[in-house]
Amino acid sequence: MRGLSGKRVLITGGATGIGRAAALRFAEEGASVAVNYVGDPEPAEQLIEELAALCPEGEHLLAPADIADEDAVDSLFAGVEQAWGGLDVLVGNAGIKVVHQPHEVIMDDYDRVMAVNLRGAFLCAQAAVQHLLDSGRPGAIVMTSSIEAHFPVEEGAIAYIMSKSGMTGMIKALALRYARDGIRVNAVGPGATRTPMNVDFEIDPSIETAVVKMIPAGRIAEPEEIASVIAFLASDEASYIHGQTILVDGGMGMGRSG
Repeated sequence: MRGLSGKRVLITGGATGIGRAAALRFAEEGASVAVNYVGDPEPAEQLIEELAALCPEGEHLLAPADIADEDAVDSLFAGVEQAWGGLDVLVGNAGIKVVHQPHEVIMDDYDRVMAVNLRGAFLCAQAAVQHLLDSGRPGAIVMTSSIEAHFPVEEGAIAYIMSKSGMTGMIKALALRYARDGIRVNAVGPGATRTPMNVDFEIDPSIETAVVKMIPAGRIAEPEEIASVIAFLASDEASYIHGQTILVDGGMGMGRSG
């Protein structure tokens, strides 16, 4: 895709799932990738080795941080700035889901979901915007939202749904304000995707069967299919797209197939 080779890309929640697939796609396009993660470093370390093999001319970074922590986000962006001297693309992908029936929600769980999925996404977007404004360079921010921000389908994921719905407003507000500065802000809204967040598909195949019945395309998405849209939104191919959430959902948002 035009405009990705040589770019510097920070991916939050980049060690597994959609984040991992996006990291590999950007490396294939010739970009340097910083992989943000929290917790066990091994998946991120293994990914860095794969990125180096795919794009040896790039400078790929491990970037640990809990994005719900403002000080940690400040340190994260300072570290990227120190290593690279700048940033071109933020992929705000980190997210968590805790499932409770709405009347049984545990507020500690609710607060953590909102802290990572919405507060953390905003903290990272804010830091990326400030960096781009300071550098005087154009750039792109691509967030990972969800089909559930528009068409809730999982009745027990209310905090997750609320956080992703809030992200929709955040993207539009940021895009409206910073388009004049050459900063594009968009999102991808995955449908059901084969990632660690959806490990239930592997544990109980009947869950996947039930979900597939809601998808006109008749199957679950692979992470690479979401990553391709993330890369597109970050590329020069999407230069006139601002404030949009592109649903990559196999048609789920259109309604049940049968």
